[in-house]
Amino acid sequence: MIPFSYARASDVQDAIAKGALSGTKFLGGGTNLVDLMRETIERPTGLVDVTGLSAEIAETRDGGVMIGAAARNTAVAEHPLIRSRYPALTRAIVAGASAQIRNMATVGGNLMQRTRCTYFFDGEGSHCNKRAPGDGCDALSGFNRSHAILGASDACIAVHPSDMCVALTALDAMVHIEGSEGSRSLPMKDFHRLPGDRPDIETMLQPGDLITAIELPASSIAANSTYRKVRDRASYAFALVSVAAALEIENGNVRDGRIALGGVAHKPWRAERAEAALRGKPAGEAAFLAAAEAELVAARTFEGNAFKVELARRTIVSVLTELSGGAV
Repeated sequence: MIPFSYARASDVQDAIAKGALSGTKFLGGGTNLVDLMRETIERPTGLVDVTGLSAEIAETRDGGVMIGAAARNTAVAEHPLIRSRYPALTRAIVAGASAQIRNMATVGGNLMQRTRCTYFFDGEGSHCNKRAPGDGCDALSGFNRSHAILGASDACIAVHPSDMCVALTALDAMVHIEGSEGSRSLPMKDFHRLPGDRPDIETMLQPGDLITAIELPASSIAANSTYRKVRDRASYAFALVSVAAALEIENGNVRDGRIALGGVAHKPWRAERAEAALRGKPAGEAAFLAAAEAELVAARTFEGNAFKVELARRTIVSVLTELSGGAV
């Protein structure tokens, strides 16, 4: 057993002060961090419980929604403002885990999930640069069926596990952060990092930084959004490929679109090439296929995951067809 201290934060500033100690981690729902502690992959010397901080879900002045980082996933998925204005987020959360886990998991904690790569979880039995920088990556030549086809590096081809984060990325969410140097905000699409040569550094957070809220901007496009997850079994498996998308059509042409992919990269992947290829094109299969091709041309596959390119292509086309009102 690895000893650690436990403290409950009374407010944001108390959390930041307690979290500034070396080796300390913030504890949200604990559905990933506690698992990693049990496997001795995470070894914090202290935990600061932030589940008592803001869990409010409220409309902003401009018609967006502010979600406190301590809000439970179930509360977010079931909130009337989310269900009506950002349906992709509700669908992503419901697709992500069982009701029991959704009842425990927090929004801030969901952003901080770590990969479920087999080699990362294998402790001392496998080489993993994410667990031990400079150790190597056994997935490159090993079992890599679930691994990345976009944005990977020779140091790491693991994928980000979250469903919720894919929807937030497509919906232009902003992450609000408090730290010792004050407040700042980051677009969700920039919050997580690609692996490069330091896959162990997964987000843009600095030591002691605390996620305080997620903001969904007011959006005319978000109401026509959805999330689709393709997985090995019908319930509560991690995505092989997932697509969050929103579409706005005017006079038969795509006025605007948002697309993010899950299960294909080290971070939720904003498909900006696909979005650019869609704008102004007639809404139909030809344009949707061209958009998918524009994004996937950069794919790099491995022995076990080459099928993901075609799977992603078909899923993108099917989701966009559904949002355009066509047959799926």
